[in-house]
Amino acid sequence: MDKNEKWLQWAVELQSIAQTGLWYGEGVFDKERYERIREIAADMISYKTEIPVDKVKDLFCDESGYQTPKLDTRAAIFKEDKILLVQEKNGTWSLPGGWVDVDVSIGENTVKEAKEEAGLDVTADLVIAIQDRDKHNLPVYVHKICKVFVLCSVNGGQFEANSETVASGYFGLDELPPLAEEKNNAEQIALCFDAYHHADTWKTILE
Repeated sequence: MDKNEKWLQWAVELQSIAQTGLWYGEGVFDKERYERIREIAADMISYKTEIPVDKVKDLFCDESGYQTPKLDTRAAIFKEDKILLVQEKNGTWSLPGGWVDVDVSIGENTVKEAKEEAGLDVTADLVIAIQDRDKHNLPVYVHKICKVFVLCSVNGGQFEANSETVASGYFGLDELPPLAEEKNNAEQIALCFDAYHHADTWKTILE
């Protein structure tokens, strides 16, 4: 999906307006109109992507309340000037991470994901960057996502194959394996290296 296709931005904005209206609206007729706007947004995405409209509604129109971005954390773990990546079942590699659970903090989620995907006990030391995913990663998702990259220190543990990852390894910046670009790209990993080399003076990047 082309990052610059305006129709997706319009569909996301329509969904956001409709969701907010459904949450705060009081009149029956107003809610019917907002529900129709939400249906139109789902129809637009289904028409352009050929994804069945029922599936689009399940993924895109199943939340309530004021619409806010989802959060994704990524752990940057280093050893001897190399960064830890975990291999997914499709063969690509990523920083350990995932969606932030509703009952944990950013730091706690980073620690949890490092344990689950890499088998490591870590501490979350420094927020490297908080990024708008749409500005950095493809494909574009219908949900707005903020990615949080966190510099971590290892206290122990070892990798074990699990339901999400099949291997782990440390890589230099000039020897990166095929990346899961929808989760992290070479530019983002280079940013993590930069933060690692300048941790004492690093200022969190917001972009």
